Amino acid sequence: MPKVTIDGRTIEVPEGTTILQAARMVGPEVAPPAMCYYTKLNTSGGYCRTCIVKVAQGSEKDPRPMPKPVPSCRTMVMDGMVVENETSPEIVEARKGVVEFLLANHPLDCPVCDQAGECHLQDLSYEHGSAKSRYEFDRRTFDKIDIGPYVQLHMTRCIMCYRCVKVAEQITDGRVHGVINRGDHAEISTYVEQAIDNDFSGNVIDVCPVGALTDKTFRFKSRVWFTKPVDAHRDCTTCSGKVVLWYQGEEVLRVTGRKDQWGEVEEFICNECRFEKKKTSDWTIEGVRTIDRHSVISQGKYARDLEIPAHTKKKLIK
Repeated sequence: MPKVTIDGRTIEVPEGTTILQAARMVGPEVAPPAMCYYTKLNTSGGYCRTCIVKVAQGSEKDPRPMPKPVPSCRTMVMDGMVVENETSPEIVEARKGVVEFLLANHPLDCPVCDQAGECHLQDLSYEHGSAKSRYEFDRRTFDKIDIGPYVQLHMTRCIMCYRCVKVAEQITDGRVHGVINRGDHAEISTYVEQAIDNDFSGNVIDVCPVGALTDKTFRFKSRVWFTKPVDAHRDCTTCSGKVVLWYQGEEVLRVTGRKDQWGEVEEFICNECRFEKKKTSDWTIEGVRTIDRHSVISQGKYARDLEIPAHTKKKLIK
């Protein structure tokens, strides 16, 4: 198996492993950020360029460095490869430029966006962004499109990561939306309103790294750091039924899939579990979920030492 060194740490990985996957095996301290790559979605990655790294040595056989930064999500590891991520000033500066491009057209509506607190773009801009923007032109705007009773589309927030398109293509029965136009005019459109007819269409909410696709049933109800996440499951004939319930007091405000430390769902869930089962009696409560994923609001430790609502305590005792 090939060996690769990332930021001074060497690991042996299976053949065909990408640099990003290898870095995640080492740990979050060396793993590049990723806005478009998603482990469970085939052909994802290669769009946002936030995961760029420097290959200081191509391999043991050919030690020459690669001439420019490469996307770690699409570059395969070779034996003897040496990769620099956070240890390269060149990459840190380049990533700052990538973030500036992502924010060029992104609206400054974090105070009213339901994704705030879980937004990967917030995390990215906090770590690699600039306090000021050099962009002097009008930000792009789009006409509002109604895509049904469950999912709210805000195209002005979209960073064109293509995750939602790949969910519709690979998880649902048939894709009826996609990307139209090119460059600055590109947008998610074309019969997108039909996407909500599928049992798994709600997963576009979980995979969206920004607030472009949000849950209408949760819209403006609460900030995520004021809610209490609880692991729960139910017998579901459509999906695994393993979810996270987000409580405020005794009320379940929303239901989401369970995400790992990279912000990716462990298992996709169906629309029935996500939108229609919002009573504690519908679920078997497992316990409070610990959110240890790095976040802008991680300082608040909002998911640690939480008290379980009284009615869920009774179920756990039983």
